[in-house]
Amino acid sequence: MVDRREISRRGCLSIGAGAFGLALPRLLRAETERDSRPAPAAKSVIILYLNGGPSQLDMWDLKPHASEEIRGTFRPISTSVPGIQISEHMPRMAQLAHRYTIVRSMTHDEPDHLRAGHWIMTGGRLTRPITAFSTMERSDHPHLGSIVSQQRLSRGMPSFVVVPEFVSPRGVPRPGQHAGWLGAQYDPYAVISDPNSESYHPGPIVGAPLSSQVQLDTRRHLVEQLDRSSPFAAYGSSSEVDAYRQRAFELVSSQAARRAFDVSVESQATRDRYGRHIFGQSALVARRMVEAGVRVVQVNFIRHDDGRGGQGYDSHSVPPSPPHLSWAKDQLLPPTDTAFAALIEDLHDRGMLDETLVVLMGEFGRTPKFNANGGRDHWPGCYSLVMSGGGITAGAVYGKSDKFASQPVENPVGPNDLLATIYQQLGIDHRRTIYDMQNRPHLIVDGSPVSGLLA
Repeated sequence: MVDRREISRRGCLSIGAGAFGLALPRLLRAETERDSRPAPAAKSVIILYLNGGPSQLDMWDLKPHASEEIRGTFRPISTSVPGIQISEHMPRMAQLAHRYTIVRSMTHDEPDHLRAGHWIMTGGRLTRPITAFSTMERSDHPHLGSIVSQQRLSRGMPSFVVVPEFVSPRGVPRPGQHAGWLGAQYDPYAVISDPNSESYHPGPIVGAPLSSQVQLDTRRHLVEQLDRSSPFAAYGSSSEVDAYRQRAFELVSSQAARRAFDVSVESQATRDRYGRHIFGQSALVARRMVEAGVRVVQVNFIRHDDGRGGQGYDSHSVPPSPPHLSWAKDQLLPPTDTAFAALIEDLHDRGMLDETLVVLMGEFGRTPKFNANGGRDHWPGCYSLVMSGGGITAGAVYGKSDKFASQPVENPVGPNDLLATIYQQLGIDHRRTIYDMQNRPHLIVDGSPVSGLLA
């Protein structure tokens, strides 16, 4: 029987906490059937993930003529594109509106953080029973980055990186952030460290320099030990396993990887430009990653309930958390504005924006009306996100919401359509069939690329 798993010959590193500890990918037999692929417009994707659900009404889709219980106190300001306005608390992004498109008609029907996050990151519904403390499982759909890892090989670097941590407000990584039923070999390399801290260390990929044969032998032995314990090694011939081992060793010992993860080599001016906070410095790491050949980087806005980062973008304003608008003005929008603007400017200045697709998004939006605590609750019916580079139209608004930003009235875009668009820009046929670890077929994503977003 022919093994139809469509998994390319490659290796990758992953690191996480607890059960998601260090693991090197294992070689599986490559798919012999290869469909034609669309021409890629982008080489890499950076996802800036605003964990918790950013408010469309206070960022990208203000309604200044609505009543105060809907519009709040934030005012719109003009941007570099006549006729497009955004929040007054995002002045740097306002000056760059000619380099991105605002999608004001994102929509779905899932108000739960875990289910919505899984959907927007994977293109698949999370159907198993969950609680607020549920974590990733192998039955889940694979993250966009994991499928890209399978379809697009990064030489000398991981293909999929998460920084500065998984989305884990309750202490465990939420579903949708790893390779799911594709298997551990396509899990991300997760940088569980703050790039803005003096103690920043991105993990074992950046070990001591390989200055001696002893160190080389030690790393080779580690790769071989992990390979012998792999349940996937049996799927490859001896020559394929040898090729896998060489690939894994290249990742462990890669000088390019060590350089790419090292933000200390950046100038002080560059680091200041991104902002001396965890989100800004993580965006800088992302730029260094794609510059080194990483295909997908997800930068997560940190949120720890009752801990560092607080409520993040999940701003219900339940006491003792601060009111939504003051929290957004002081803690959410300034680092987001700085990090996004610096990343877009930097990519453009380096001639990389055309080949790097940047997506600024959350799992859903916030309610049109403020709640009794002065916060906004979950609202998946209509929300906004921003796309830049990678063959996306610039200086535009796509879609339109109603007068309360509660429902799309033009060009609705669902999670699957968004992912289909991203795959198309990467030259990956989203209609292609891939196979899980039990050899069951799956469509990459059941959606349609949004032609109106393409340059």
